[in-house]
Amino acid sequence: MKIKNPKLTKTRQDKIISLVSRYWKRLLLAALCMIVVACANGAMALLVKPVMDDIFIRRNREMLVLIPGVAVLVFFLKGAGSYGSEYLMNYIGEKVIRFFRDSLYEKIIDLPIAFIHKEKTGALMSRITNDVNIVKGMVSTAVINVFRDFFSVLAFLFVIFYRDWKLALGAFIVLPLAFYPIVLFGRRVRKFSTGTQETMADLNSFLHETFTGSKIIKIFNLEVFEKKRFKKKTKELFRLEMKKVIAKALSSPVMEFLGGLGIAFIIWFGGLRVINGTSTPGTFFSFLTAVMMLYDPVKKLSKLNNTLQEGVASATRIFDVLEEESFIVEKKSPEILKGNFFEVEFDHVGFSYNENEEPALNDINLKVAPGEVLALVGMSGGGKTSLVNLVPRLYDATCGNVLIAGKNVKDISIKSLRDHISIVTQEPILFNESVKDNIRYGKMNATDLEIEKAARAAYAYDFIKGFPKGFDTVIGELGSRLSGGEKQRICIARALIKDAPVLILDEATSALDSQAERVVQKALGNLMKGRTSFVIAHRLSTIDYASRIILLKNGSIKEQGTHEELMAEKGEYFKLQAMQAAKGLNN
Repeated sequence: MKIKNPKLTKTRQDKIISLVSRYWKRLLLAALCMIVVACANGAMALLVKPVMDDIFIRRNREMLVLIPGVAVLVFFLKGAGSYGSEYLMNYIGEKVIRFFRDSLYEKIIDLPIAFIHKEKTGALMSRITNDVNIVKGMVSTAVINVFRDFFSVLAFLFVIFYRDWKLALGAFIVLPLAFYPIVLFGRRVRKFSTGTQETMADLNSFLHETFTGSKIIKIFNLEVFEKKRFKKKTKELFRLEMKKVIAKALSSPVMEFLGGLGIAFIIWFGGLRVINGTSTPGTFFSFLTAVMMLYDPVKKLSKLNNTLQEGVASATRIFDVLEEESFIVEKKSPEILKGNFFEVEFDHVGFSYNENEEPALNDINLKVAPGEVLALVGMSGGGKTSLVNLVPRLYDATCGNVLIAGKNVKDISIKSLRDHISIVTQEPILFNESVKDNIRYGKMNATDLEIEKAARAAYAYDFIKGFPKGFDTVIGELGSRLSGGEKQRICIARALIKDAPVLILDEATSALDSQAERVVQKALGNLMKGRTSFVIAHRLSTIDYASRIILLKNGSIKEQGTHEELMAEKGEYFKLQAMQAAKGLNN
């Protein structure tokens, strides 16, 4: 796996800074708390001199009472400052994480369906969960420690130069070397963090697929195969995690060693000054304490830098989604679609999913009259679903125009366009909510009476009332507690309550058995009344009611007419009918 080394552009850095700076009052208060902690740390080093010189050497009883009291005050202030800064920065971090989660979800929901299909579901979920959590660590934990350690360094530097400026200059010969591992190992951590996050996203996607498809895995006895695939992915994740661990683990010992060189020099040079009488033991130990406490925040900066680098990698992945541009663009002043009876027209329409692929549709010219039921038939891959997806602008035509009520769909407000279109798909899409809420999804302000009326028209009322809680029954994830026919009838009730003038039925009965299909067909009959309907049909026996039938092959219209007209032509439609009839006899 090739691992990228991401960098946050200045624009993205400015966005994060702008986001955090919204909470400048809390930031300022947190900074004051950190300064209190830093001053307390410096005071602890300063207290070493009077403890050594006044208590242990001069044996001053007054100082024996005073200094412990001062020490208690110092530790209290340090504790209060630590709590304040921790709370305030975590508050900001949680606000930032909520903003990114909300923004990511809104962006993904708003992006075209093509983006959702292109990306793995698990990878998108990983952006909202895993990546955002890591950014929180960068904003709250890392930032608070960076500032606290920075102020502590300043406090210790003051103590060091205040106690013995000559010795302080000697200590700074080694100190710059201690910063080298921060840069060296930080780059490696950021690199491997990106690889880890990408692998984790892939793992999430794998889990989503295998858990969703668990029935297929069991029926085909592929549990062992899937276990091997999972172990292969966790092995790659383990490899990247260990590389990151090595980079993190090495940085601290290297800094410890370089810091040790500085301490050794101070002991030698400072001890020499005490022996020569140019310094007191208290001054030396106060100085040594400050230096040792100084090296600790410098050492921590390495670990904090690792956290920052992980945050940079995650922020890069988040911004990659947030800055994704939608190719379904709405005009600045779009038209509002009004009315309840629409003609739909395809004017020399061509469409390709990608530039390098064969066109899915070629020069489609078609008019669908208001209230007409148009059946779309043909072999798989002929372009049926591609054609109907252009009407609600799930995709945009590559060339030509799609018109509704004489208006180009690209000139119409996307919301008003989709307000006038309903869809029932082959795979019923339901949510883990109550039956009532799933039907109300078609009209959010629907009354209970309207919901009941839609359920009756969809032939769903009787089985719904048979549930223990009736319309308040929660149906499970993707409607797992319902049969295929029951799920489809709830979807039809949802489409009915929306009462849109244009209807798309994408193989709405192909997954049902013959008994369930008969009931659903009756419900669909109620749904199509007075609507301009596009019916994609797999079983040709289900489209007898169609006003007109279009046969698509390789993205082009090959035949069109009524059932009787197409059968009389004895062309492609006739062959399809013969194939299905033969299949039915064999079954």
